[in-house]
Amino acid sequence: MAILCAGLGVLLAVAPETTAAAGRPATLSEAFPPGAIVISQSARKLYLVTDRGRAIVYPVAVAKRGMEWSGTARVMAKFVEPAWAPPESVRRDHPALPEMIAGGAPTNPMGARAITLDRPEIAIHGTSRAMRASIGAAASYGCIRMLNEDVIDLYDRVVVGAPVTMAP
Repeated sequence: MAILCAGLGVLLAVAPETTAAAGRPATLSEAFPPGAIVISQSARKLYLVTDRGRAIVYPVAVAKRGMEWSGTARVMAKFVEPAWAPPESVRRDHPALPEMIAGGAPTNPMGARAITLDRPEIAIHGTSRAMRASIGAAASYGCIRMLNEDVIDLYDRVVVGAPVTMAP
């Protein structure tokens, strides 16, 4: 399967093998440096570059219509079972949410890990059990949502400062 991400000219192809820690091996037609993260909004996939032209691919939930972003960012920090304070945009749509949800709480949408980016209120993070079904959909307020087992794998592989590219 090949996906061309318009605007960046990135061709992402999932290799037929299906064994990797949490994701699957994939090949990239464009050279990104090892350790880089490439996210395809249209394919709803996150690619962690392992070597020139090779990556591990994970299914993700991406931003819903009107909340999308594109371009580049960097990994700013990494957190284990972070607490979550709903941003104002989420609180407007869900006023009954508490001001803070404790880390590790079953209703915490950040899940097992969070990898924050140098963009306001944007993170790559896990999910709660209730939100697992959103993986593969356009469902977030801008964040990239992953299965907990996948975000744990990514967390262990990615470093602070790693480049992140969001393709349409």
